[in-house]
Amino acid sequence: MLYLLSHYTQDFSFFNLFRYITFRTGGAVATALLISFIFGPAIIRWLKSKQGQGQPLRDDGLENHKKKLGTPTMGGLMILIATGVSTLLWTDPSNGYTWVLLLVTLGFGFIGFIDDYKKLIDNCSVGISGKIRFSLECVIAFIAVCFIVHFAADDTAFSVAIPFVKGYMLELGWFFIPFAMFVIVGASNSVNLTDGLDGLAIVPVIIAALCFIIIAYLAGNILFADYLQINYVKGAGELAVFCGALVGAGLGFLWFNAPPAKIFMGDTGSLALGAALGTIAVIVKHEIVLAIIGGVFVFETLSVILQIASYKFLGRRLFRMAPIHHHFEKKGWSESTIVIRFWIVACILGMIGLATLKLR
Repeated sequence: MLYLLSHYTQDFSFFNLFRYITFRTGGAVATALLISFIFGPAIIRWLKSKQGQGQPLRDDGLENHKKKLGTPTMGGLMILIATGVSTLLWTDPSNGYTWVLLLVTLGFGFIGFIDDYKKLIDNCSVGISGKIRFSLECVIAFIAVCFIVHFAADDTAFSVAIPFVKGYMLELGWFFIPFAMFVIVGASNSVNLTDGLDGLAIVPVIIAALCFIIIAYLAGNILFADYLQINYVKGAGELAVFCGALVGAGLGFLWFNAPPAKIFMGDTGSLALGAALGTIAVIVKHEIVLAIIGGVFVFETLSVILQIASYKFLGRRLFRMAPIHHHFEKKGWSESTIVIRFWIVACILGMIGLATLKLR
């Protein structure tokens, strides 16, 4: 809401700073990071006091994961609080895309919270029914996509941009709605599958959010969009502020989630973060680029799909264990080695994704 101070620049010239997306994005990063540092320890203590044994482990889980028993889950609450407060503080409240993004993030976060809560109550690694969870995710995604289409320009509302191709938009018509829903729900569950080791999911999320700060800012600026020949999306620049808040909250969470983790994000965080990235990609018309930038999440999801298909049709497992990070654990890689190498891959993919802005 600090953006509203820019209306009083005639009295206080300093308030003109609040007009600039770059300034408010930086403010969002710092605010979310500060909130995480200040309230993080209290949130961890509170969750630990309520959860006892902490996050239940998978029945087929690895032996070395038993040392993590007692680590509290639902750490996504820390991320959601820091991101939400920081976004509301620094964004332009008249921007409709921001409210859609907050709706999706908090909605998927709530689904994840219920899932985590049921796991704790039942002391089981399985939460709410997959069908119920998927149905709730689809409902939220459908509402969000309808609003996104409503806010978008008429000539591109139902179109998808193709990376590396100049000035071409693939018109999907009404098929755009299920496609966009698939992006949001798919991104959400992909991040959820990746969240299996300390720090494994949050850093690729931070990298993706950093990339989309740049993409959203450029797509929302008519001059830069025209120069780069990417699709101009009026109002999309404001999403950079949300992405900044996500980066700050992610860094704050990583402080406590770094090995050995003091807290896990749980479904509360992973479902919300993935859905947020998917929604941003849909708004700025970079859905396919998200698959590049978030390649780590795609790879993790494909490993699960291939594992299930291989076992069902061939009667044998393709990997020693899925998702793929557990396969490398089974091969003897240390947790820190897997996590850092996945971070490196995420950085490379992020740079490739950003390169699509210019390589047309």
